Amino acid sequence: MKSPDTGAPELKRALGWASAGALMAGSVIGTAIFLVPSTIAREVDSVGWVFFVWVFGGLLSLAGALSYAELGAAFPEAGGEYAFLRRAYGPLWGFLFGWQQVVIGKTGSIATIATGFAIFLGFFVDGLQEEWLRLPWGEGGWGVTGLQLAAITAVALFSLINCFGVGRGGAVQSFLTVLKVAAIVALAVLVFGAGKGSWSNFQPAPDSSSVPAWGLGAFAAALAAVLWAYDGWNNLTLVGSEIRDPEHTIPKVFLLGLLGVMGVYLLANLAYFYALPLAAVKDSQRVAQDVAQIVFGDWGGAAITAAAVVSTLAALNGSILSGARVSYAMARDGLFFGPLARLNPVHHTPVNALIVQALFASFLILLFGQDRAGFDRLFNYAVFGLWAFYGITAVAVIALRRKSPEVARPYHVAGYPWVPLIFGLVAGLFCLSMIFKNPSETGIGLAFLLLGIPFYLYWRANGQDEE
Repeated sequence: MKSPDTGAPELKRALGWASAGALMAGSVIGTAIFLVPSTIAREVDSVGWVFFVWVFGGLLSLAGALSYAELGAAFPEAGGEYAFLRRAYGPLWGFLFGWQQVVIGKTGSIATIATGFAIFLGFFVDGLQEEWLRLPWGEGGWGVTGLQLAAITAVALFSLINCFGVGRGGAVQSFLTVLKVAAIVALAVLVFGAGKGSWSNFQPAPDSSSVPAWGLGAFAAALAAVLWAYDGWNNLTLVGSEIRDPEHTIPKVFLLGLLGVMGVYLLANLAYFYALPLAAVKDSQRVAQDVAQIVFGDWGGAAITAAAVVSTLAALNGSILSGARVSYAMARDGLFFGPLARLNPVHHTPVNALIVQALFASFLILLFGQDRAGFDRLFNYAVFGLWAFYGITAVAVIALRRKSPEVARPYHVAGYPWVPLIFGLVAGLFCLSMIFKNPSETGIGLAFLLLGIPFYLYWRANGQDEE
């Protein structure tokens, strides 16, 4: 497709409801359901509270998704939040969102998911946590582990796949999403069918109190892990200009997709705690693999690890596909490096944006991802920047209803204005708690965010954006 004004290639509406649904569900269900249940259990120390946090985080994400559904149906443009914030609050806010996606949120998510893939791969490949390469940096050089090299390779491979068309990337996404959802559901069904667990694992310990002993910090840490597990639902609006019939497809996929994801997560947690007592879940480093190995033996652990690899790759593909559309949209509007606005004339994909995104994600993997704990460091780094902008984007529903009342809105968020307001407030409180809980990772993220302001002032001073 060519632009009628310039003859330049444009993004193609090649994603139907099935591909769009696979993009959302596949982006959400990734590494987290295989890794973070033990993190959550350690923080809240109660099976009941574990399930409460999963449900609370799911409903909170759904409130945000419904707010985004109104925005995405009314303004189905490339860049998602970038386009919404630009319309609602002005170009600076759109730029800051796009900048944080490039240096914190989206690249941080890609780096986290790729690191999760490398951790799972370590089940089959020995020595990934050992140093495989030393780069000439500083006095002693910079050591690079096998985990980091595997993660960077995955980022490079799926970035390359997405250079060959959104339809091809969408097809890969649909295939991988079906495989991983089937694997998680099959694990749960087989665990219950094997009968080797115990429903008594769901009962509180005799000496436990109904009043939790942990504080707000522990709840925030558990919620951070859950919100990371649900993160990726916003990817749908990032490719709004490539979805067919977006006015109807986007709201439907948001609602049904997130409810389906919540169901899959709760089913998986039921299986985990049926198979293992709370103490064992807390001590586990790979809870899904441990459950499969205990119930089915070594072959079960290998099978679920293979499923985790597939799940992770689907999430990685979805994040890479959607993320590059933000820097493309910014460059198209004159608020980012001009070459990133170019589309491949054959495949209609933002190849330059994909390359830059892959390079920065690889830099974050080198910076944070040396070992198994690198996964936690990366998701703490990424989730703060993401949720800060999720909150103000949800509130943009209110701002845009007042600013642009003439725009047709095929979908209206239920519970307006309370749903977007409450979501925005909780997102803000969550970000504050993350600053106190993880000051180093969030501090680096804030520093990277502030570095974007001189770039914005430069582009505005050169008259590249006058909106």
